[in-house]
Order: sequence, then C-alpha cells, then structure tokens
Amino acid sequence: MDSFRPDIYAKSIFDIDYKSLKKRGIKCIIFDLDNTLAPIHMPVPDKDLKDLISDLELMNFKIIIMSNSNKNRVEPFKEKLNVDSSCNSRKPLKKKYIKIASVYGFKANEIACVGDQLLTDIFGANRMGFLSILVHPISTNDFIWTKINRAVERKIFHYLEKKGLFKIGEYYE
Repeated sequence: MDSFRPDIYAKSIFDIDYKSLKKRGIKCIIFDLDNTLAPIHMPVPDKDLKDLISDLELMNFKIIIMSNSNKNRVEPFKEKLNVDSSCNSRKPLKKKYIKIASVYGFKANEIACVGDQLLTDIFGANRMGFLSILVHPISTNDFIWTKINRAVERKIFHYLEKKGLFKIGEYYE
C-alpha cells in the first residue's frame, strides 16, 4: 500500500511549496490535467493557472502536462500555457514516464508528479521513484472511468487512514 501513499499532500496546485521542491533538487514537474490543473469541463486554462505556470517557468522548472485524456483535450492547454505534454499516457503504466525522463534527461529524483488520483498519478509516480504530490480534485465532476477509480481510492484511503499513514484533509510536505 506504500505505492499509493503520496510523498506530499496539498490542497491544490496553488498550495504546493515550489521553493521547497527546488531545494529538493526537482527540475521537472509533471502535472495531470483533469481535476488537477482544470476541471474536466474547462476547455482552456484560466488566468490563475497561466500565472502559476509562468511563475514556475521563471523558477526554471520544466513543466509537462501528462494526461490520460486525448490530444483534443490536452492540446489547448499545451498551446495556451506554452508547455510540453503527453496525451493518452495510460498512467500508471511506465512507458510515457520513461520517455519523458529520457527525452529531457532528468533523473528520477529530479521529477515531481502532481495529480488528484491515487490509482493513476500517485501510483505511477511512486513506481517510477518520482516525488509524488497529491492534490484534491478541483471538481466532483469526473469521467466515468475516473468515477470507478474513485470508488477503489476510497477503499485505499480508508486502509491508509486505519494504519495511520494518511488522512484526507491533513496536508503534509
């Protein structure tokens, strides 16, 4: 079950201590898109998201959007935020994570992954040895397959809480 426990737990992408990530040696941040960066119904990034990504780039982070969604969903965010992306990623499978690390020349300890799902984002990052950061979903609206994942997640959250390893709403770094 340790594979599902995030290294960092924050309320949202706006609550992450990015200076602390920099001090840890993180050079690349891989963000999930849906319900991490934006609600599933939002077609393009809003001003707050644009400002955050701009600030992170000024801190010299390489920003990549990695999503299981298709190109039509990811492309507007890639273009408007001027970042790289990986669509149809099939998280938590390792293939796209390995490709990103290889193409950009990052070591596992230089990459952080931020997402709202244990079964895809956190499990995928942890099995790669990347720093995993869980955030609350922005919206309760989910794609059908995500709703299934959330049902499984509830069982994992319950198990982790019972073992004293994690509690929803108790954030940590």
